Amino acid sequence: MQEEKKMKVKKGFLAVQVGLDDDDQPGSSPQRFVIPISYLYHPLFKRLLDKAHEVYGYHTDGPLKLPCSVDDFLHLRWLIEKESSSHQHPPNQTNHRLPHALHFHSC
Repeated sequence: MQEEKKMKVKKGFLAVQVGLDDDDQPGSSPQRFVIPISYLYHPLFKRLLDKAHEVYGYHTDGPLKLPCSVDDFLHLRWLIEKESSSHQHPPNQTNHRLPHALHFHSC
């Protein structure tokens, strides 16, 4: 889902910019990802959106900026995808629950 070029985003998806502007860590430049809009409704992603509001405010130019490391974002995306795929299994299978708190140690 990560896009190398700044391509047009398909309907139902959203471009986000992930990463911390940290001069102390080389290679920590922000990266662009394209995510499903459904992520915006997930409780863990909502926490990240609240943090983005605190850091950047509501008005920014370009893609939505998320104030966390790429590694933390990839972990969050994995958790959301894991939960989504568990809901597609038959009801008699065990669903994996997400932890109540996900800490973005870089935020």
